Amino acid sequence: MLTLKTLREDPENVIARLAVKHFDARAIVENVIALDDRRKALQTESDALLSQQKKAADQIGAMMKEGRREEAEAAKKEVAALKARSGEILAQAEANNKELESQLVLLPNMPCALVPEGAGAEDNLVVKMGGEDPVLPEGALPHWELAKKYDIIDFDLGVKLTGAGFPVYKGKGARLQRALINFFLDRNTAAGYREVEPPVLVNAASGFGTGQLPDKEGQMYYCQVDDFYLVPTAEVPVTNIFRDVILGENEFPQKLTAYTPCFRREAGSYGKDVRGLNRLHQFDKVEIVRVEKPEDSYAALDEMVAHVEKLVQDLGLRYRILRLCGGDLSFTSAITYDFELWSAAQGRWLEISSVSNFESFQANRLHLRYRDASGKMQLAHTLNGSSLALPRVVAALLEDNQKDGYIEIPEVLRPYTGFDRID
Repeated sequence: MLTLKTLREDPENVIARLAVKHFDARAIVENVIALDDRRKALQTESDALLSQQKKAADQIGAMMKEGRREEAEAAKKEVAALKARSGEILAQAEANNKELESQLVLLPNMPCALVPEGAGAEDNLVVKMGGEDPVLPEGALPHWELAKKYDIIDFDLGVKLTGAGFPVYKGKGARLQRALINFFLDRNTAAGYREVEPPVLVNAASGFGTGQLPDKEGQMYYCQVDDFYLVPTAEVPVTNIFRDVILGENEFPQKLTAYTPCFRREAGSYGKDVRGLNRLHQFDKVEIVRVEKPEDSYAALDEMVAHVEKLVQDLGLRYRILRLCGGDLSFTSAITYDFELWSAAQGRWLEISSVSNFESFQANRLHLRYRDASGKMQLAHTLNGSSLALPRVVAALLEDNQKDGYIEIPEVLRPYTGFDRID
């Protein structure tokens, strides 16, 4: 959530920066400023009424001591009227502040200066490419056919048990999933991230804190009886560990990693994008989260991008890194780098990670602060990244490593799988 200070200091800059996200913020910004002006006016009136009440109370005491009872009784009626007006002002202020808050949460985060202009995915900037083109055998198959051929992922059984988008991993397919999770977690902890195992159900306050609510409510699975949401990513519970926390100057950086199953409704998805593992409603993902002081957050972002890149390189996959343009940037992000893997069998790029800096946007919603060297309270910066999301990694591993009659397992995974091929 943008701060009132940011809006008031330079509203035209806020409007211009949000236009990069193709968001017309003028009406909301002007409304927020008008509501804030009213908030200040109501506070001034409330303070004046309280001052009058205190002064009148002192006068009533003096009158009573002097035996001026009739004057005191008249003054008491005036105080009662002042109290009634104060109650009205407080009610108006409460309603005004609620409206102010409801307007503020409609504004997305401002993109940083590095974010390129653009309307959508076609305008994202490719900043790096790596890896070699896989050499596939004649008649190479997409991963959903390989999964059926080697009996490692059963999409039809998932439909029977739950519905489309809930595959069942079997045999070496299940072991490959577990191997990747452990591989990613081990690499993350070796890089200084502390592992946590959070709940996969969160309350509405957690969804609001990281910006999933109210922006992405329609994409989240909701447990109505208990008022809980299934997590769309471990970012939500892990980042909310720091909700309402005040960190000390010496408590940075905070670096956490977690594995969770993730749940997304993905309403409106269809066509080739949903074949096989390309788009699921339940999937496994390992996440990294950082909390940094503002002056350190962009160096931390570069570290996170390099860390994810090394994971992809060690898996031996062809990849590219994109800096998302304004039109493709999420509601909460100030800047995002996407990682994509090349699927030679499908002839398309598959997104497998997003690494983002949210600057103080989430921290403001979370009330995540720290005391600087002077003792002044400041908002921290939050960052997160997929490290990594499994479905499309598995898809690329199966497709790009297929040989005549078997699938080869990358060497770095063999200590985790216990096998070097799927046949």
